[in-house]
Amino acid sequence: MAKHGKNYNNALAKLDKTKAYSPKEAMALVKELSSAKFDETVEASIRLGVDTRKADQNVRGSISLPNGTGKEVRVAVFAEGEQARAAEAAGADIVGSDDLIAEVQAGNINFDAVIATPNLMGKVGRLGRVLGPRGLMPNPKLGTVTMDVEKMVKELKAGRVEYRADRYGICHVPMGRVSFSVEQLVENYAALYTEILRVKPSTAKGRYVKSVAFSSTMGPGVKVDTSVTRDFLA
Repeated sequence: MAKHGKNYNNALAKLDKTKAYSPKEAMALVKELSSAKFDETVEASIRLGVDTRKADQNVRGSISLPNGTGKEVRVAVFAEGEQARAAEAAGADIVGSDDLIAEVQAGNINFDAVIATPNLMGKVGRLGRVLGPRGLMPNPKLGTVTMDVEKMVKELKAGRVEYRADRYGICHVPMGRVSFSVEQLVENYAALYTEILRVKPSTAKGRYVKSVAFSSTMGPGVKVDTSVTRDFLA
């Protein structure tokens, strides 16, 4: 069992582990219990009743959070010509085609998100072994394979996040920073929760959302009452 520091244990002592809090109460607790000297990331962990071994129960997509994530996102775009110029104008950090592919193959990965135009995916596909394990491979379902690179660059820069149920059916998604207000964090969670419900697989049986917890980077998890859905700020 992992050993935790004094600050973590002090925070844990203030938490009623048997209680599920409303989203607003839970976010307030996450902020109160954070103790790191840096601006911690706040994460929502949503456990779903899906079997991700079945292709028709994979839950994956992306969503633009209303208040962003507070993180500076470095965006790389594989594009040429007009789309390359549009990507640069939209604020992409790195834009290229064959030259960028060579950089990635050489191990130079100085970005957090990747976009590619469809005509370059034949070449970008060769980078699957490098980008795939890092979760950086462009994907049409996530909107990162597109001709409208300008729109996607702006969305990624503004705080578009990916959600994906892991092998245990849990989606771990950043909601913002501890420095955000409770209202901003809950608004982001409300947008994510609504999206998760929207993409419920038709083949998923039983209870779909099994549990939700919020936590900061260095803080303990706070259970969330999933029955509080009509008014997230309650």
